[in-house]
Amino acid sequence: MEVKLAECTGFCFGVKRAVDTVYEQIKNGKTIYTYGPIVNNEEVVKDLAEKGVRVLESKEELLCLPDGSGPDAPDGVVIRAHGVPEEIYHILKEKNLECIDATCPFVSRIQKKAEEESRNGKHMVIVGNAGHPEVEGIIGWCKGGVTVLNSEQEAGKISLPGEEELCVVAQTTFNYNKFQAIVEILEKRGYNGSVVNTICNATEERQRSARALAAEADVMIVIGGRHSSNTRRLYEICSEECSDTYFIQTLEDLCLDLPKTARLVGITAGASTPNKLIEEVQNYVRINF
Repeated sequence: MEVKLAECTGFCFGVKRAVDTVYEQIKNGKTIYTYGPIVNNEEVVKDLAEKGVRVLESKEELLCLPDGSGPDAPDGVVIRAHGVPEEIYHILKEKNLECIDATCPFVSRIQKKAEEESRNGKHMVIVGNAGHPEVEGIIGWCKGGVTVLNSEQEAGKISLPGEEELCVVAQTTFNYNKFQAIVEILEKRGYNGSVVNTICNATEERQRSARALAAEADVMIVIGGRHSSNTRRLYEICSEECSDTYFIQTLEDLCLDLPKTARLVGITAGASTPNKLIEEVQNYVRINF
């Protein structure tokens, strides 16, 4: 039996940059908070917590922190890779707290686009998951109307203001094919405006390589955090190509009853999955199956 790793897998540029930023800050014993989990991977967040990094789960928790001039104030607050609404930067400035911005540059690009286009009177359409921190952050930069669409069904039913031009952007980790389908529906319904494909290249490459491997594999294993949007997308894509697709978060979740006829086991992982975990799963499958 062959075990094969997808061509593109593990930490993407934005996640690695954010995680490295936090580890660099705590190296000299600094007291650091992150606004929201730095990335959507429970194992990474757990490791940082063991090293003293605390997570602010809401604006209210941020407001309760001592001001930067106080003796109990933290040494800095790191903005997570997913980004945050503009308001959070204002609060950090007002409280005189150091802001260490680890927002993924691809996410920052969408935030700036949303701010610019909405100031120019366009209605923003964000194709992504409502409630996801990246999407919530983008909404927080919009200066006018904004709509979030997650499916073709929603695009077919939604009623948008016909007198306004639209600007359509996407969550960086959204399924590329679904994004294209939603855009086509909006165009067929006669909505005018601009479309900016803001799905990052790493996401497209990751999805493409996962689909290609799943198409030839007898079994697919997808590794990543349960709350990770990009990992769920990979699971959906692999499931379309391979009926025996498994979603695991850690090695402990790997309880497989592989068919005896399995020739090839494929492995892929979300953008927030550490390489160490990927290697552990890969080695375990090779040794035990």
